[in-house]
This record gives sequence, C-alpha cells and structure tokens, in this order.
Amino acid sequence: MHLLILGLGYSAGRIADAARNAGFAITAVRSRPGDGVLTLDSPDLPGVIASASHILSSVPPAADGSDPVLAAHGDALARAPARWIGYLSSTGVYGDVGGAWVDEASPRQGRRAGRNLADEHWEALHPQARVFRLPGIYGPGRSALDRLRAGPVARIDQPGHVFSRIHVDDIAAAALASMAGGAPGLYNIADDLPAPGEAVTAAAARLLGQEPSPLVPLAEATLSPMGRAFYTECRRVANGRMKRQLGVSLLYPDYHAGLQACLKEMHP
Repeated sequence: MHLLILGLGYSAGRIADAARNAGFAITAVRSRPGDGVLTLDSPDLPGVIASASHILSSVPPAADGSDPVLAAHGDALARAPARWIGYLSSTGVYGDVGGAWVDEASPRQGRRAGRNLADEHWEALHPQARVFRLPGIYGPGRSALDRLRAGPVARIDQPGHVFSRIHVDDIAAAALASMAGGAPGLYNIADDLPAPGEAVTAAAARLLGQEPSPLVPLAEATLSPMGRAFYTECRRVANGRMKRQLGVSLLYPDYHAGLQACLKEMHP
C-alpha cells in the first residue's frame, strides 16, 4: 500500500501519520523544493502517480480559482490505476443556508467559485474519487485553547449564527476508514454538534481556568475582511453518510470532547 499525498498540510500530515501506522508507505509532495523533496513540477511525479495505490490531494484552489494539482497533473490522475483517490474540500461549497442542515445532496452555492469548481472537478475526475468536505478544523496546536493562550480572543455576539467543526484526528480516521472500504463519492466529515464560535471560545476559556470574555456585537467587533465574511454564512453540516457508509465512530463527537483532548496534548 503506497499513499501519495499532494500537499502535506495540517490535516494531510495527520492522515499521513495514521496511514503510516496502518502500514502504508508514504510519498509526500510539498510546495517548497529541497533535497529529495517532490514538488508539483518534479519530473518524477508522473511515475509516482502511475504507481501509487492511494492518492490524496489537500491542495486548495489558487487565488485565481484554478486547482494547481489538476492544472499540472489532471490527465495523469484521471488515468491513474490507483484504487483510492481522495480530495480534501470544504463545506464552504454549500454557502449560506440560514442555519439549515446541509448534506451531500445540497447544491454547491458557496461564495468562492474556485472552491466550488475544484470540488466538482475532483468528484468527476476518477471512478475511485472521494471528496471529503471539511468544516472548521481544529486539533493540537490549532484550537481555541491555543488562540486564548496567545492573547485575548473576542467572543462575537451574532444571534443564531452556528457552524460545524471537526477534530483533525477524526478527519484522519474517516480517511483511513474510506481507504479500508466505502464507496466513492462525496462525504461531509463533521462532528455532531454545530455551535456558535463564542460558545467554543467560552468552553476553552473555562478549561484554561479563565473567565470567558464579554460578548461583542458583530457590528462593533474588530475583524479582518476574511473574519467578517465568516459571519455572512450559517449552516449545520450533516454527517450521516460518513457514519453509514464509512462506519465512522467519531473520536470527538463535539467540541467539549475535542477541546479536552487538545488540552491534554498542550505543553504547560
């Protein structure tokens, strides 16, 4: 079993660790060249694509909306003999639905056209393609606990606004379950409890022995354009297909369990 990973970021790195523990040989393609490092323009990469049993891409669309992996190697990937191809997408493809539940049959209507197109193209790329749609990702080193340790975190008061999230180890578990069995297609990888961001921040503060900061109305909050755009979308992500077809039992079914696990892994 040979897993080729295109883009070894936070989530893909955790998948690589889980796959290595399961007996996979791992080849990773990185964005920065170095001695013995494969990049998207490496002349050896087409041969690796042709020989890998499993292929995963975590590379997001570029600023112009194009997918760098598909632009460079789309034809080779479409012809690859791999028995499993995965792509880490985003639940942002669903756009704003006013807090309603979305599942894999919901339309792609996200505000980022490039993300929508990449999601669509990867789904249609190969008979063995799996597209994993991920919501807010957290885990060791990247959680509300870490943000609070780094400094004050505003708790935004936006009544009715919720979002879904997933612990990085549950992403890895779902990917490994898919490699072991499960049909090609689309999968939402999310936990069981969509919730307001301010509730997660408050829970993290209490775990650290801090008093949660006061709520700040969105109109008065100092946010980056990206941070403010986050509050223009509201949805709850259903994970039933992941559980039914992949047999996934979440390690961290809600942010309470996930934050407690992150706390145990934090350095004093």
